[in-house]
Amino acid sequence: MDQLALLFLLLLGAVVSVPVGDRFGLPAPVLMTLLGIVLALLDFVPNVDVPPDLILPLLLPPLLYAAVRRTSWRQFAANVRPIFLLAVALVFVTTLCVAAVAHAIVPGLPLAAAVALGALVAPPDPVAATAVAGQLGLPRRLVSILEGEGLFNDVTAIVLYHVAIAAAVSGSFTAWEAGLDLVLSAVVALAVGLALGWGAYKLMDLLGDATLQIGLSLLVPYASYVLAEELHGSGVLAVLVTAMFLAEYATDADDVMTRLAGHTFWDIVDTLVTGVAFGLIGLELHIAVSTASGRWQEMLGWAATVVGVVVAVRLLWLLPATWLTKRLHAKRDVDEEIPVSWRETVVMWWSGMRGVASVALALAIPLETDAGDPFPNRNEIIFIAFGVIMATLVVQGLTLPWLVRRLGVRADSAREKEFEKQLAVRAAKAAKRRLREIETVEELPEELSEQMLRRAFDIGLRISPDMGEEERREAHHQRARRLKRVRRIQGEMLSAARHEVLAARSEPGADPEVVDRVLRHLDVRSLR
Repeated sequence: MDQLALLFLLLLGAVVSVPVGDRFGLPAPVLMTLLGIVLALLDFVPNVDVPPDLILPLLLPPLLYAAVRRTSWRQFAANVRPIFLLAVALVFVTTLCVAAVAHAIVPGLPLAAAVALGALVAPPDPVAATAVAGQLGLPRRLVSILEGEGLFNDVTAIVLYHVAIAAAVSGSFTAWEAGLDLVLSAVVALAVGLALGWGAYKLMDLLGDATLQIGLSLLVPYASYVLAEELHGSGVLAVLVTAMFLAEYATDADDVMTRLAGHTFWDIVDTLVTGVAFGLIGLELHIAVSTASGRWQEMLGWAATVVGVVVAVRLLWLLPATWLTKRLHAKRDVDEEIPVSWRETVVMWWSGMRGVASVALALAIPLETDAGDPFPNRNEIIFIAFGVIMATLVVQGLTLPWLVRRLGVRADSAREKEFEKQLAVRAAKAAKRRLREIETVEELPEELSEQMLRRAFDIGLRISPDMGEEERREAHHQRARRLKRVRRIQGEMLSAARHEVLAARSEPGADPEVVDRVLRHLDVRSLR
């Protein structure tokens, strides 16, 4: 088996792991990690030959962009305090605690290298957390916080990692220079993210075609990441800013086909890239195994200790942070998403799984310092990092569904249904307002006006049948049953039409482009 065949096998696994995970109630990223571990144990499977410095640029931009599409700037702004406590403060605290413990237990480990270890194991993986949370039907407030934490904690951790690596390689470190690097990295990322977001927004208007716009949306996160890194900024933060800008401003309510096609496209990208990323985690396990070199007992003890520190610090931080957020939340009139019980706090604690970023940062540790000496304790750092990744990702990932069921943490379906009803009412009222505006400039027959008024109300009822009174709901159900029958008959008619047109594609003299254009017209007609 060669590298290309291995890539295709991971892509196939990414597709198959989704229904298998749904069938057995297991997270697809965890299943892909297990698949990677199994493949790594097989003799005929080659070792992965991907330069470590390419893992983050290849995998993170599309994953971050896809994740941002599921959130909004308003949601982030409303949750900035709990996100800050998790994505910035907790990363700092975890890094310092891991560095202190590793420096104490690993003989000869310099403090700068210990900080690098702490930084690379500090950030929970955004993809794993949101994939697991979404699959388990957790309350939206928890998913919002986990998404926000996952999107922004990599920014803090990667900057800390680079500062620590630079100190370990050069042998010198000054706190004010590290702080200045952190600020400059953020400023550059914000500037690049906003500039590319604005440029992509204008270019999308110029392109017009849905296919070209979606193709550009795939290139933009890579461009944002690479340009920010070239200018010594945070590539992760630049991608987040660009994605949030486009989600906020580059959305045309009437561009239905682009929105539907874009949603489908990014779902596919998210599924495939996520699968490959977590499959690589399992495949790279052989590197950690090779670094043990007969010191299994000693190195497993170090890894277990650091795992305990990572898990314990998250819990000990979440408890007071959640309490403080609740106290401050009660004094402010804001719609802030916070855990409302100790059960939700426990679920948040156990959702802190490490993943792609930690693997990439561990493998990207330099081989040598500026003086030409081997990087201090590189093998030990890599082994401990993989121990943390495997323990949190596999153990926590496999047990989180059981924990959620055991604690009875579920989404607030009543609240979601009420919000859906409110949106349905607003949609119906907007349709009625537009109808009245049309009637002021156009003279509509009374029969047509009444028909359009019923359809305006039906817009809301189709979204949320609970918005109408009993009689109206029953009338809507009758019309819905009649419409369903009409659509069934119309669907069969359109199916016959599509079969006839498709058959013409094989006839002598038929122009395939014309046939495909007619088929697209029939397909779009079928969506109405």
